[in-house]
Amino acid sequence: MSWILIADDHKRTSEGLALALEAHGHSTRVAFDGDSAIEVVKGHFFDLLIVDIRMPKRNGMEVLEAVQAISPETVVMMMTAYGTIELAVEAMQKGAVDFITKPYSLEQIELKVARALEGRRLHMENEYLRQEQELRYNLDEIIGDSQKMGAVYRTAQTVAPTNSTVLILGESGTGKELVARAVHKNSLRKEKPFIKINCASLAEGVLESELFGHERGAFTNAVRQKPGRFEIANGGTLFLDEIGDIPRSTQVKLLRVLQEQEFERVGGTKTIGVDVRLIAATNRNLLALIEEGKFREDLYYRLNVVPIEIPPLRERREDIPLLVAHFLLKYNAETGKKIREIHPDAMRLLSTYSWPGNVRELENAIERAVVLAPDDVVTPENLSLGQQSLRRRLNTAPSEIPPLDGTSLTEMVEAFEKRLLWNAYLKAHRVKAEAAKLLGIERSTFRYKFDKHNLSEHDESS
Repeated sequence: MSWILIADDHKRTSEGLALALEAHGHSTRVAFDGDSAIEVVKGHFFDLLIVDIRMPKRNGMEVLEAVQAISPETVVMMMTAYGTIELAVEAMQKGAVDFITKPYSLEQIELKVARALEGRRLHMENEYLRQEQELRYNLDEIIGDSQKMGAVYRTAQTVAPTNSTVLILGESGTGKELVARAVHKNSLRKEKPFIKINCASLAEGVLESELFGHERGAFTNAVRQKPGRFEIANGGTLFLDEIGDIPRSTQVKLLRVLQEQEFERVGGTKTIGVDVRLIAATNRNLLALIEEGKFREDLYYRLNVVPIEIPPLRERREDIPLLVAHFLLKYNAETGKKIREIHPDAMRLLSTYSWPGNVRELENAIERAVVLAPDDVVTPENLSLGQQSLRRRLNTAPSEIPPLDGTSLTEMVEAFEKRLLWNAYLKAHRVKAEAAKLLGIERSTFRYKFDKHNLSEHDESS
């Protein structure tokens, strides 16, 4: 449903149009002169204003200018008689989205209204996404207060305003692209393109064509000329992700671009000059690749002008609570859930887990927990951190599982359950209620099983 204001001094026209739009689910108000229209807009928000150019007190052009100042989110559509088309065009140049000529059919105006409202929705959506993009890649939005992340911030902030090539190092999932985008958004090139290409995801010939473009007929299926990523990024930043996987033949051409800022398209002879700031990233050891003859040493030094090494999450565990809080807010908003906290036991698991997938794995874990949590608290049962997490939660290890020595399955399960109960009991400092929480079961269930296995509070057996 949208709110629409119709401003026209012809009462029958205004009220008839209002009824027709209400039949399509909109809410409407009418005004019969320019002053009244402006006063109504001051007291109520409207998605769309349909205003006649010729009105008493203030004309449509004056209303348009006033509404743009009062409510810039409101889109304005002009109505005009045949003799005032030029005025309507002038109004559109000043911000009106469309105009309707009188006399009009209801079908015509309904179509124009639908188009204007859809245009407004798309504009607001794009503006939101633009603001989200800027916020997301601001250096202040890279989360972490640890000493190691402080070094990342300082280096990124220092190098951002320059044109120096940046090499971002770090394991998969540490946030290399986030840092690359943050460097771009804080650079003098921030209004220009940020273009990304994953060097590991493309075959050698395809990668070369994607980087440098190709001429028509350069190879099979090259039916038209195509610009490469370097051309598209001209004036801005090109981010080469997984640079360690680039073939040696392409490395030679990349080195030339870095040295000369020029190249030729695949199948072409014309030299193309570009002004591109290069940021590269890899999770591989480039020095080891150089030793193996898989990466050019001269290219390495061209790329490694300003290195930024992002630590794995296991080396900055003090940042985990901040990251968890951030992702909790994010996925509450996306899912409509209202998770208010992480249970201390769950936070303990999150803080001690090894995180082989780094921040990306942590984000996935929190998203999954928010979706699965039945109430407003994330508990250990809502987390799925792999077998390592399970062992930690149960305070056991594979070596403690009874060996296969002819014992029946029932006996093995009983023995394993008994060991788990006792380990949890000891870990909870012999408090049964806390031991039940560690195992994720009801207190009454724990007491029943504890008694069933004849585990006394003084028994030191397992």
